[in-house]
Parts: sequence; structure tokens; C-alpha cells
Amino acid sequence: MSAFEGFPIEISPAFEGQRVRRKDMYVELGGPKIDYKFELVRVKPMDEVEDGKVEIIGPDLMDLKEGGSYPFAILIYVAGEKLDTDLEGVIERRIHMYTNYIEGIMHLNQRYDIWIRIAKKSVKKGLNSFSWWGRALITLFKSEMPYIEKMQVTFITDPELIKEKYEEALKIYEERDARVRGLKDEEVDMFYGCVLCQSFAPTHVCVITPERISLCGALTWLDARAAANIDPKGPNFPIPKGELLDPIKGEWSGANEVVAKRSLGEVTRVYLYSMFEYPHTSCGCFEAIAFYIPEVDGIGIVHRGFKGTAVNGLPFSTMAAQTGGGQQSEGFLGIGIEWMRSRKFFYADGGWNRIVWMPKDLKERVKDAIPPELYDKIATEEDATTIEDLKNFLLEKDHPVASKIREMEKAAEAEAKAEKVEEVAVQQPVQMPTMPQWTPQIPAQAIQMPAVSAQTGFKITLKGVKIKINRLIIKKAGGK
Repeated sequence: MSAFEGFPIEISPAFEGQRVRRKDMYVELGGPKIDYKFELVRVKPMDEVEDGKVEIIGPDLMDLKEGGSYPFAILIYVAGEKLDTDLEGVIERRIHMYTNYIEGIMHLNQRYDIWIRIAKKSVKKGLNSFSWWGRALITLFKSEMPYIEKMQVTFITDPELIKEKYEEALKIYEERDARVRGLKDEEVDMFYGCVLCQSFAPTHVCVITPERISLCGALTWLDARAAANIDPKGPNFPIPKGELLDPIKGEWSGANEVVAKRSLGEVTRVYLYSMFEYPHTSCGCFEAIAFYIPEVDGIGIVHRGFKGTAVNGLPFSTMAAQTGGGQQSEGFLGIGIEWMRSRKFFYADGGWNRIVWMPKDLKERVKDAIPPELYDKIATEEDATTIEDLKNFLLEKDHPVASKIREMEKAAEAEAKAEKVEEVAVQQPVQMPTMPQWTPQIPAQAIQMPAVSAQTGFKITLKGVKIKINRLIIKKAGGK
């Protein structure tokens, strides 16, 4: 008998990667419009977990107004002799995968950034309560992660309780991330990979090192190691470092080999510390996007929670489409926010000296990571909303990129002057003085040109010439 006998909808890996468009959704839980949402897994003693229990605190699914967006939280307690707190993040990240097994439920992102949509068609089929979702999660987790002996799931839709629990969850995430700080990439023999997001980004392979957290921010090197050890056939796996090819850009032969294999040859080289040439691929669950701003030769960063428009005129959603999907998009890079605290943060690109703009709340959140002398020199949406505003701010604050901006401005001015002189020269040709007419007496045979066939022709080479064409019309000789 199927483990999902009696369920109103199908549950299968075949649904992984499904999308639920706004016009097809019954409700939206979390997402960009909602400030408070999270999912959290806690390991508890055996006697504190009621196995199989599904609890709903607040309105159930059918009590929510169709078409609305709501605060939402998932709290899961697990117990088992082989479980310890190192596995909390690993189990938590699987909520994404197993929820996407459920027909008509789209789950994106992780931790405090969850975005879920439930399709109308699944509600019509009988998915009329969060309890079905909870029961499915318990069945999937316990069947595929047998070291979980007991599990209970709580769904919270009460806005006030979510807000209260949200702050507790943030502290727990911070404690997890802090455990790996201090470890260096050079001190370990093994990196770890994650392909959990390949259902949405088929060529994406996340390379996790002690100094480079996963793009989603949910898996540290310790988390990935624990996951690979306890579930060798799962989405997390070891990556032998191999030969260090470039210590500045962060290129290892072993990482290249594994990424090439896991991306089916689509990605063959990856720089872990740079956003240029061969940047790390991006999935779609990244916490933030780093984007290059050529006008100031700097890097801006915008996080998923920012609802405005970045200084380059684009919202997070537009840049996410350019960044994600598992492609190497030079100049756009999905990152985990914890990476901003790493000494390898854009190590090849100038690190914090290259960061010129980020939203105010993100800047405050990572204040401890920003060199004190740079903090006031990095613009926020309150300082600059356009590239011109940003340029003026950076010059005024004498940001490290200010000297490059001045160089670019001088070069632009010089080029503009040269073009103006050239334009004047073309518009006002030099008038040669009138000379007396004189016809040289040259023998006719001296001025005869050699015959030129259609095959040989003439070759004219122009050197040091700049040509401007406002309009070019090509017509067949003798034709219409």
C-alpha cells in the first residue's frame, strides 16, 4: 500500500520544480510582500516530540481569503539517537525539496525568506488543510532520513505569534552561522557541494567551503559535511579540492572537475572569490545579488527583502532573472549574506573596497563585517537612487573607487574634446588659397595606369582614421 494512500493529491519527485503562477494560486504564504515568515527545525529529546503530530496555530488554509498573501511559519521538532544540532540546518533545507514533491505547492527559498504558493487546482482536489502538508512532510522525512525517529510539525498563521517567534529564529540562524567562523579554506582538504536546487536550475552546483556559505545561506561547511556523511546518496557530497590553480580568484582543479561532472559539462571552470570571468553559478534561492556598476567600477548588493529599486534602476526580481538559472552571469552573482563576513568576500575583486551601494537595513545587518573606515562611504537608498547620485556621493566621501571615477571622467572629457575638434574640422573644411592654373607638360605614356582586372582590384588601408556614419544605404549596382 502506498505511504500516501488516501491523500487527495499526488506526492512525487516528478512535481519538483513546479511553478504556481499568481493567476493559478489559491494563497501565497510568505514571499516578497510579507515581512515575517520563516521555517525552523529543532532537535529535541525523544520525550519532547509527539511523533506524527500536526498542529495549526491560527487560521487553517480554507480560513484564508483566496488570492491573499499571509505571514507564515513552519516549526518542526525532530528526535532520534543519531541526531544532534549540527543536523538542524540540513533537515531544515530538505523542507524545500519535500514540499515541492506535493502536487500544487510551490516552495522557494529558505530560513526567513520562504515563499510558498498553493494552487487552486490542488485545493479543488481536496487539499483543504495544512494538515495534509504536515502529514506528507513527516512521511517523506522519516522514509528518506531514517535517523529521524520522531517528528512533529507546527504551521503558524497567527501574525503576532509569527512575529514573536521570528526574532527567536533569527538568533538561532546566527548561532549556526557563527560556528564555522574562524575556519579557513586552506585548512581543510575537502569542500562540499549541493545540488538541491537543480530542479529549478539544472546546471547549478553550489560549492560550499569554510569561508563561502551556500548561496541560500542555509548550509555552512559544517552543515554540508554533516549532511554528506549521514546521507551519502543525498544532494550534498564531498568535493576533493585538488590543485590550487589561483589563490586570489579561488580556483581549484578538484572543484572544476566536480562542477563539470555535476553540471553535465555546462560549467567547466569556477572562481569562488570573484564575480568576473568564471563566476560561481547562481540558483534562485540566493539571499542577495551582487551586481557590477560599470559607471563607477564598483559593486552593489541588494537582498531579497528589499522592496525598492536598486541604484542601477532594477528591482531584485528583475536582477534575479538575470542572475539565476544555473548560468555563469558575469557581473551578476547570487550570494549568501554570511559570505559578506568572510575574509574571502570578493577577494579577487577588491573586497569591501569595491562595495559602493546596498540597502540601509542590509548595511546595518552586516555592520560588524564592514571595515569601520568604509562604513560611511558606502551609499544606501537614502544617499543615492541613481547612478549620478551614487557617483557624486562616492566622490564626496572619497570612497576607494573615487580615484577610478576621476580617471574615467578625465578620459571621457578628453574623448569628448577630441570628437568636438574632429567634428568642427569636418564641418568647416580648410579653404586653400586660389592658385594660378598650371597644366604640367607630362608625356601621355608617363601617366598611364596599369590595367586592373576584377580579380586583382585595389586595396586601400586607412590608418589613424575615425569614421562616423549617420546613415548607410547599400544598393545593387544598376538595380533598384
